[in-house]
Amino acid sequence: MRFLIAILAFIAAAVTIALGIAQRTIWIPPANVEATTVVSGGAPYTVIEGSVLRARTGQQTLSVSGSAKPFVAYGRTADVLAWIGSDKYAKVSYDEATNALTSKVITPKSHGSDQGSASTSTPTPAATSPSPSATPTSGDGDSTSAASGNSGADPAGSDLWLEEFSGTKAAVTKMNVPDTVSVIIAGDGTKAAPDHIAITWPLDGRTPWAGPLIVGGIVLGAFGILMYVLAIRHLRRSRGPRRGGGKRPKLPRGTKPPKPGNYGPTQEVEPPARGRRSIGRASIAVPVVLVGAIMLSGCSADYWPQFGAAATPSSTSTPLATNLPGQGKDTPPPAVTGPQLNDIVNSVAKTASEADGARNATLIATRFSGAALEARLGNYALRAKKSNAPAAQAIPSGSVSLELPEATEGWPRVVSAVVNDPKNAKAAPLDLVMVQNSARENYTVEYAIGLEADASVPDLPPANIGTSIVPPDSKLLLISPNQLAAAYGDVLQNGEASKYYNLFDEKSDKLSPQVGAAYQAAQKKALPKTATLSFANVPDTTVPVAMATNDSGAIVATSFNQVTTVKPVEAGATVHTNSANVQALTGVSDSTKGLQTTYGYQLLFYVPPAESKKKIVMLGYTQALLGAKEL
Repeated sequence: MRFLIAILAFIAAAVTIALGIAQRTIWIPPANVEATTVVSGGAPYTVIEGSVLRARTGQQTLSVSGSAKPFVAYGRTADVLAWIGSDKYAKVSYDEATNALTSKVITPKSHGSDQGSASTSTPTPAATSPSPSATPTSGDGDSTSAASGNSGADPAGSDLWLEEFSGTKAAVTKMNVPDTVSVIIAGDGTKAAPDHIAITWPLDGRTPWAGPLIVGGIVLGAFGILMYVLAIRHLRRSRGPRRGGGKRPKLPRGTKPPKPGNYGPTQEVEPPARGRRSIGRASIAVPVVLVGAIMLSGCSADYWPQFGAAATPSSTSTPLATNLPGQGKDTPPPAVTGPQLNDIVNSVAKTASEADGARNATLIATRFSGAALEARLGNYALRAKKSNAPAAQAIPSGSVSLELPEATEGWPRVVSAVVNDPKNAKAAPLDLVMVQNSARENYTVEYAIGLEADASVPDLPPANIGTSIVPPDSKLLLISPNQLAAAYGDVLQNGEASKYYNLFDEKSDKLSPQVGAAYQAAQKKALPKTATLSFANVPDTTVPVAMATNDSGAIVATSFNQVTTVKPVEAGATVHTNSANVQALTGVSDSTKGLQTTYGYQLLFYVPPAESKKKIVMLGYTQALLGAKEL
């Protein structure tokens, strides 16, 4: 009976182990599924929406070919379509029933010059460039089409993309995007986009019953071995010598009888000691083999059934701050994500470094505008005349410590980024206020303001929610943003006599003691009676940017120019300047006509709400020599 049970256990073990191994070999499902298509129509761009990429679960692998230099990028669907604007593009769809991709050429309706939804921001026109050579053209990190709406634009380098790939890196890309993100495929924007497209999704390759079957087979095999050993033992015991009756057999002559108790009619002959040792070793080896096999078969979760939440595999998305808890469908997303803003700042830093080194006004204008551009161009003009003049403060890369993007889906878009220079601990942190005027234009730095070391930044909205832009003429603040520069300029000139003096916090104002009313009075007093000195504040063309804080106040970036004029009042008299920079720009140290110097001031304030009893706090400023001339 034991032999029969052992044989049945061996058969069952062989069958279950074979079934388990077959699940991991001949019956294992394919590792992935692929859908392909050949796009026709010759459109310069191809768009694959997030719903297509997520038609199946798992990470998506996109393969493209058919172009000498393919380009692949992904961004928010609304941003991708806004960048394409009125240009035709091929839209790729997926048919799950046939596991096939299809394409259709779309010609969008014109959305106007913005190439996007209606603007929810206050328009922020860039300042007129003080130099004709500063006309923006394509540069590092910028789209090759500066004007929005141009057909045949190259999408490479756009600030709208969350990530982009070119050349061989674009041939095969892996991504895991949410439904609100789409992929754009292109060549150089003038030729047809790559037409061979394939999307591969991983399949569920788990074989949850392979482990139980293999282990179950091993257990049955061990049970069969045990029954076989017991059957052998029983057989050997049943074959021992037996004698009938109670008489001892006669012994040969000369043989001594055995001692009492060592031999009897029912005494069995024990198997040899070697046999016992062999069985013991076999009994020990069985559990050792069993435990090892169980450990080997249980090393992968794919071999075992999963219960609970992990039982059904689901697709996960790369966190892109596009679907955020607490944000409704009508709440616009932040203009940029954290990684996206880092890429933008790095591109700005690279362009600024190259342009500053070569004093390239054309290149710097691709990433700077407004008051920040005027300050850079003034520095270039000075360094052209004075080789040992220091360059403007460098823009550090990869060091965004504070980000405040506008929450919007339209244009223009505003984002503020505070950057620190890790290589220069003494350098003041810079607040870069950047504006993107349309979908096909990149962000430009309109303000680059050095922050005070003890500046107390008010409570700001989190970066993954974003803030709103306060209109320049808003009456909800202690002073309207478009009046702030003039009011502070009046304080600089008139001091305590200014009607705006009590609006500003005197302790936080580090600029007024350097160029304010007391300084101006001292300069006038030191001048001889044969000359006059005047200070005039002139508004520049850069529109102030006000970003709302959580207390209904605003962080306001604004600017103005201060023109200093010194001239003789008597015939034959001269005026003198001790400034080496002014001498370099004008080419003279003494003049009978007079000298005029223009300084630009970029200012950052916290302005409390209108009903608040708090004062306006200066957070930082940047002073730059814009120009000097002889009258």
